[in-house]
Amino acid sequence: MRSIRILQLFFLTLLISVTSCNKKTNNVSDAEIKEEVKTTDEKDDYEVKEFYTKLEVDIVMRDGTKLHTTIYSPKDTSKEYPILMQRTPYSSRPYGEGQFRSKIGPNEFLMKEGNIIVYQDVRGRWMSEGVYDNMRAYIPNKKDKEFDEASDTYDTIEWLVNNVENNNGKVGVWGISYPGFYATYSLLDSHPSLKAVSPQACIGDFFFDDFHHNGAYLLSYWRATAVFGYEKTEPVKESWYTFPELNTKDQYQFFLDAGPLSSLDKYYKEDNVFWTQLKEHPNYDDFWQKRGIIQHLKNIKPAVMVVGGLFDAEDLYGPFETYEKIENNSDNYNILVFGPWSHGDWARNKKRQAIGNVYFGDDISLNFQKNVEAKFFNHFLKGEGDNAVGLSEIQIFDTGKKEWNTFDSWPPKNVEKKTMYLSGDDLSENAGNGFSEFTSDPKKPVPYTEDIKMVFTPRKYMTDDQRFAARRPDVLVYETPVLTDNMTLSGEILAKLNVATTGTAADWIVKLIDVYPPDAEDTEETQAYLKMSNYHMMVRSEVLRGRFRNSFNKPEPFVPNQKTDVIIKLQDVHHTFMKGHKIQIQVQSSWFPFIDLNPQTYVPNIFKAKASDFKKQTHKVYDDSSIEFYVLK
Repeated sequence: MRSIRILQLFFLTLLISVTSCNKKTNNVSDAEIKEEVKTTDEKDDYEVKEFYTKLEVDIVMRDGTKLHTTIYSPKDTSKEYPILMQRTPYSSRPYGEGQFRSKIGPNEFLMKEGNIIVYQDVRGRWMSEGVYDNMRAYIPNKKDKEFDEASDTYDTIEWLVNNVENNNGKVGVWGISYPGFYATYSLLDSHPSLKAVSPQACIGDFFFDDFHHNGAYLLSYWRATAVFGYEKTEPVKESWYTFPELNTKDQYQFFLDAGPLSSLDKYYKEDNVFWTQLKEHPNYDDFWQKRGIIQHLKNIKPAVMVVGGLFDAEDLYGPFETYEKIENNSDNYNILVFGPWSHGDWARNKKRQAIGNVYFGDDISLNFQKNVEAKFFNHFLKGEGDNAVGLSEIQIFDTGKKEWNTFDSWPPKNVEKKTMYLSGDDLSENAGNGFSEFTSDPKKPVPYTEDIKMVFTPRKYMTDDQRFAARRPDVLVYETPVLTDNMTLSGEILAKLNVATTGTAADWIVKLIDVYPPDAEDTEETQAYLKMSNYHMMVRSEVLRGRFRNSFNKPEPFVPNQKTDVIIKLQDVHHTFMKGHKIQIQVQSSWFPFIDLNPQTYVPNIFKAKASDFKKQTHKVYDDSSIEFYVLK
């Protein structure tokens, strides 16, 4: 049981759903396993094989390709059950007769009450035939044997409802992270039997999720390129890819010593298709644009429940955009749930829900699974299937007050717009007429965390203490006085910077921070070297690669020393800055090695920049720069 769960936890660090695989991979370090295991409670004696039979089949798609599919059916055949399916690039293992997952389905409640649970290896992955295409582009109006992930889903459902015994003709789809992308995909050209879909931490577009943020390459994801970049030629039960051996536990120093991105070519050769694609498409060109899914979300028919974590470092853009696009372009049942979670936390059973040092409450994920997720699927797959589900349109956690709120729309209607200026050292309602400046040195970039470790995907940094950054000379800090009343920010945040640089290129990072009062108390999650007194909790942060300030597909250099507008959209928040706290904004130009280093000299393609291109530059932020946000009335 424990070895099964360890591999599941490993794959969660690689952007996947909570029940991925059942076999330990020797590419995982003990430190990474312990980092995940220590945050998870797994004390359940439920044995899937006692209550379910398992069948593995190869389902033929319209073009003749066979997709490997594992079907878990309740042994109690006295009644009919709906089908709950997940399509995944991360394997439907374990393979073989008598080999069972330790847990199946979206959560233990849906598993124990009985559903037909299906896992499928997507085209070109693991035991499925075909060629894998990372974020395969959708083809509208397909002809003859043309295929995409929508048609593969349709053909799979068609086979399942006609061949699996004791099914009630209703199908639901769910998935977290990349499987969340495939869940979203199922909504396009959906099968009539598909009644309920829950895209969770769903990738919306790889230029804004996971591997990029607003055009900046997420260097911290570099090792995960191994998972997506190596193609296979035949069905396989074991990993056909390996991870680079780096022989260090210091991620910051490794990438700093490595130098330009081009130096990493020695780890990934031309046979890594995804690494080649990343290097050849540094801009938001047609390659990336047609791989986005959100622009196709129109006239959706199945019921949808989008789920996300307010501290998801990997896929925060996707869930918000997915909900919004469906809401604006369809008349279906469509709701949004955002909790105080990191990537996939809602599928884990932790008693105490915390992100890093910040504790939010008990049994938050368990309550979601029982009272929201199970209720959603049961209503549309076993119940009336109408819109009277009893769930609010918006369920979102206030990460400052640490309580759930519900709304009829997102953003809430009862908000007012507020503008505050980055003036001197103050976050003020009045603009100044001066500027602040700092020197940005690529040889000494600002870390994204104080922790010394090597991780596949960062998580806890999303609420990390930012005092270490506030005390650096290359980070500008703007702060309000101590608040005399609570202030709840709900919705998106726009940073409207007016900047200048002595160079021709620069990144701009903006962080929204909740400064705790001196009497804030420690919790059991507080790291040993920290105190919550005066804790600088990061609430939201985002980067914009400055070359994309006017267009993501047509980059342009800065004119040295010329005042220039840079607008950065930070993802939505729902956070109350409590009385006695302060609101702080930090502005910086490096965030390493979460994102790669900007040479600060304009080059056509940063993936091909030379060491000599990286220059120390001085950046200015003018006092008429502002932060726009919405305050709940």
